Amino acid sequence: MRANLFVNVLFAGASLCFLSSSPAGAQVPGAQQPALGQMGGQMGGQMGRPGMPGANPTVQPNMAAETSPAPSKANDKKFMREAALGGMTQVELGKLAEQKASSSAVKQFGERMVTDHTKADDQLKKVASAESVAIPATLDSKHQSQFDKLSKLSGTEFDRAYIKDALKDHERDVREFQEEAQGGSDASVKAFASKTLPTLQEHLAAVKELSKVKTARAQ
Repeated sequence: MRANLFVNVLFAGASLCFLSSSPAGAQVPGAQQPALGQMGGQMGGQMGRPGMPGANPTVQPNMAAETSPAPSKANDKKFMREAALGGMTQVELGKLAEQKASSSAVKQFGERMVTDHTKADDQLKKVASAESVAIPATLDSKHQSQFDKLSKLSGTEFDRAYIKDALKDHERDVREFQEEAQGGSDASVKAFASKTLPTLQEHLAAVKELSKVKTARAQ
C-alpha cells in the first residue's frame, strides 16, 4: 500500500511540473486558430478606429464652401449719364452726315440716327426725371471734339470717318445697354435699356454693312 501511494504521488508531481513548463502560447490540440485574412481584417478595423495608434482621421467636407462673388451690378446713374451723352452725339453726327456725306446710304443712316436717338433721348429724360437724376444737356469736351473733327471733313473722307466712329460707338453702346439690362438695379432704367437695345443692335448691323461696302470700294 505504501509503495503504491508513493508511486502515485511521484506521478502526480511529474505531471504538474510538465504542465507548468509548457509555453503560455502553446497550441491546445483541437483549438481553432483564426485565419490569416481574418486577423488582418481585425487588425485593420482596430487601426482605423478613432483614438487607436495609426488611425486615419476622416476628412470632413468643408461646410463653409467658398462662394463665388456675385456679378457686379451696373451703375444706373452712370449709365444714364453716358447714354445721354452718347445719344446726343449720335443725333448731332447724324445731322452732320445728312449735310456732308457723299453716299446716299450714309445720308440715310445719318437720318435714321437723328430719328431713333432723338426718340431714345426723350425716353431717357423721362426716366432720369422720375429718378431725380441729372443728365447732361450738352456735349462734354470728349464728344464735342469728336463732332469738331468730323465737321472739318467732307465727301468720301467724311463717309469713311463717320462710319468708323459710328461702328465703334455702337459696339460700345450695345455692350453697355446689355450690361444695364442684365445687371441694373433700378427697374425703370433696366426697362429703358432693354427696350432700346434692339434698336441699337439694328444700328450696329446696319453700320457694319456700310463699313463692308466702303471697304470694298476703297480696295
